[in-house]
Amino acid sequence: MSITSHHNQQTVFGITVLNPSHPGIKKLKQDYPTTIHGDKVWDACYLLMAYFNRQPLQASDKVLEIGCGWGLSGIYLNKRFGCEVTAVDADADVFPYLQLHAAANQAEITTRKQRFEDITEAELATYDVLIAADVCFWDELNPVHCALIDKAVAAGVEKIVYADPEREPFIALAEYCADQHYAQVSAKRMQRPVDAKGALMVINNA
Repeated sequence: MSITSHHNQQTVFGITVLNPSHPGIKKLKQDYPTTIHGDKVWDACYLLMAYFNRQPLQASDKVLEIGCGWGLSGIYLNKRFGCEVTAVDADADVFPYLQLHAAANQAEITTRKQRFEDITEAELATYDVLIAADVCFWDELNPVHCALIDKAVAAGVEKIVYADPEREPFIALAEYCADQHYAQVSAKRMQRPVDAKGALMVINNA
């Protein structure tokens, strides 16, 4: 799998990623100044793509991407495997960036403004897979993530995958999930098709 560049965009794992210099991104930066770190594509999403490139999903899988930002991971799963993807973020201003990327990739993503702590067990029960990239950036969010993952496991979500550049909050969350939910945690370093490093936390709940 290779990376190719053309003018203001590049292709990674078969997904078109628009660069900051892309006219559409520049226009959105003016109209939708995001908050909560939703201002760019974070490298951890590429770790998720690499994982699912080796562990493919089924078209019937329903995926919830939390803290989606620009939504590249969900777009990859929709385009590559045909999964039904719902992308959730507390900042609705990220969704125009997500939909611009979805249109560039001929992907269909449902978006919903929602905070992590407001996602209910009943909602989680409608999904097969929960993914998150680079969402462990504040210590005070850890109890929220722990509670969310507890609910997801109880709801029967079959697979939960978090990717992170190994910030301290992620390490603490991974330790909790390894103890409570037999999470597997592994360091990852990739240089192709992009240079990215961090760790994956995987809970298999099937």
